[in-house]
Amino acid sequence: MFTGIIESIGKISRIEPKGNDAKVAVETGKLDLGDVQLGDSIAVNGVCLTAVELPGNGFVADVSGETFARTAFATLKAGSVVNLEKALTPTTRLGGHLVSGHVDGVGEVISRADDGRSVQFKIKAPDELARYIAEKGSITVNGISLTVNGVNGAVFDLNIVPHTLQETTMDEFMVGTKINLEVDLIARYLERMMLGDRAAEPDTQGISMEFLAENGFLGR
Repeated sequence: MFTGIIESIGKISRIEPKGNDAKVAVETGKLDLGDVQLGDSIAVNGVCLTAVELPGNGFVADVSGETFARTAFATLKAGSVVNLEKALTPTTRLGGHLVSGHVDGVGEVISRADDGRSVQFKIKAPDELARYIAEKGSITVNGISLTVNGVNGAVFDLNIVPHTLQETTMDEFMVGTKINLEVDLIARYLERMMLGDRAAEPDTQGISMEFLAENGFLGR
């Protein structure tokens, strides 16, 4: 588990294809690896990876074809900058929100505009994730815990302050940038709980307007 509070900006130094998979080397910059051991988890742009080598200036991880297919990892190359966070411990401050490091979908930056010293972004999420994104709720963008400022369908707004722009890779975001999204864990669990016994049925698609009406959540 992670908190979504980025500890360092790193850099992809090497990507070695291994059939459908790849071995990825990450230079970790100011990230303290003194307490990291082989097998520990580190989030790279919000993707939970396992350290399989620790060469001294960073770590090496195996990245599966599934990860390349379901995240924005496929857009990275040698030299790409990435957000890094070590897994939380029992004594870690939970300054963001609970983040699993399992990406739910790939979004796209559709606008960027200066707002004083801050920057406003509009992000288009996959349609199937829209129901989990709420105004003033939490969302993880490339591993960063952020607050949603507004929602219009599958598009949500973010207002990013200078500190976040400086300490993460968000200042690199431009229109068209593909980004990893992880929705709030609580929203996902709440949806499953609301399904009740229907959660055990095969091919259950989740909460719909019809489901809410049938169960008395919507007025007639």
